[in-house]
Amino acid sequence: MIDFFRPGASDTWRLLFFVGGKDMAATKLITMHQNKGLSVMESIANRIKYASNDLKTEDGQYISSYECDIKTATQEFDFSKKEYLRITGRKIKGDILAYQIRQSFKPGEVTPEEANAIGYETAMRFTKGNHAFLVATHTDKAHIHNHIIYNSTTLDCTHKFKDFFLVGIALQRLSDEICLEHGLSVIKPRPYAERVKRTEFPWKKTKRATVCEDIDMALSRNPRSFAELLAFLGEIGYEVKPGVHTAIRGKDQKRFVRFRSLGPGYTEEDLVKIIAGEMQQDENSSKWKTKEAWRKGTAPVYKKRDFDLLVDIEEKLKQGKGPGYERWAKIFNLKQISQALLFLQENNVRDYETLAQKADASSKFFNDLAGQIKSYEKRLSEIAEMRKHIYGFAKTKEIYEGYKKSGYSKKYFEKYREDITIHKAAKEAFSKYPKGKILKMKDLNAEYSEVLSEKRKLYQDYQQAKKDMKDYLIAKKNIDAILGDELKKYQQRENEAPTK
Repeated sequence: MIDFFRPGASDTWRLLFFVGGKDMAATKLITMHQNKGLSVMESIANRIKYASNDLKTEDGQYISSYECDIKTATQEFDFSKKEYLRITGRKIKGDILAYQIRQSFKPGEVTPEEANAIGYETAMRFTKGNHAFLVATHTDKAHIHNHIIYNSTTLDCTHKFKDFFLVGIALQRLSDEICLEHGLSVIKPRPYAERVKRTEFPWKKTKRATVCEDIDMALSRNPRSFAELLAFLGEIGYEVKPGVHTAIRGKDQKRFVRFRSLGPGYTEEDLVKIIAGEMQQDENSSKWKTKEAWRKGTAPVYKKRDFDLLVDIEEKLKQGKGPGYERWAKIFNLKQISQALLFLQENNVRDYETLAQKADASSKFFNDLAGQIKSYEKRLSEIAEMRKHIYGFAKTKEIYEGYKKSGYSKKYFEKYREDITIHKAAKEAFSKYPKGKILKMKDLNAEYSEVLSEKRKLYQDYQQAKKDMKDYLIAKKNIDAILGDELKKYQQRENEAPTK
């Protein structure tokens, strides 16, 4: 989810990009500017003070830093700004003093120590070690989260951190990769129809549905008249507004609601009949109650997958830190496996058959392009060779004529050996072509330019096809290695399954 907004007079930070999900570390990148009415040092101090709060970090137990001391980080950040101005002479209006990365984890999935280590690694790899930073892990909420604050000025005080287009996506991918390396869960991509919609969860009961439920409760007390029904409603906090169309208002409501707007079974006339026993109350008569019941009964239905590559690989990464996991980690490169998992996730590959098909298709496509490029290169080589012979033939024609007039004298040949050899090679090349089939230099140049242009166009697709093939083959190789036993069992089940 991307959420941009323009800061007002009192706003001192701007949300750049937010990436979130309930199954993995959610990341948020925030720029920090100078607060109105405060100095640069005071503005920085406010942010660091909040991040390093003893109540949130268990007396500073879960704070780590790089190229700065937590006790003097404010002064160090401020000094770097002054040094930057002295060295470069650049003073930027609305300067970004620092950046904050908020990194939240799924409740119960990480310990504070591990969360802090992940935050430190994220900051180090994101800034490439060029910026001082501190990592404060907060444990005061149900979900453990990191506040990573890094200086916008580099350590040598000559440059500023340059946030690029969609920097949040880069941060998200890096955070995801590091989380996978530490065996944390991932956000599983789902088709739109399978996603839990925010409008469905959590459900918020409508005011009118609440009114209908309260009327039902009042009716259960068997009022003898409509006036007594209103009295019962008054006892639970409703205010009555008499008139042509009687209306009521609950404690949490701003406006009065007319009975006639509640639908059949809840109008003043219907309620009078129900109290008199002339009409039975229908549980689903009101559109508000019907809508509420439909809402409560609506739940996302997920398709069960018999074999999910992403889930199976995650389970391998999440098996724990025991001896079995350690042996497995020694065999496989966790960073490489995490990258392969992200690649499968981005390309929506969730079963082995699809992976194998895409690997084969990408290899075939790459080989086809490689064959076309080779044919172009062969033709370019032929044209270049022919141009060389035509040029050599024309350049040495007079010398060769003299050689013939000399009666093919050995002395003449030795004197002009190189030119005569070039002329003979050209004549031999021409002999392979039927008479009149040798193209002119102008035509050869035109064809060469055309073939070269086609090759260059194809080469762009060739590079992408090469990358795709490499990614799919590496991913398939890793999957074969990681899930070898599981794949065999799955394929065996598929073969043994009865055909319909």
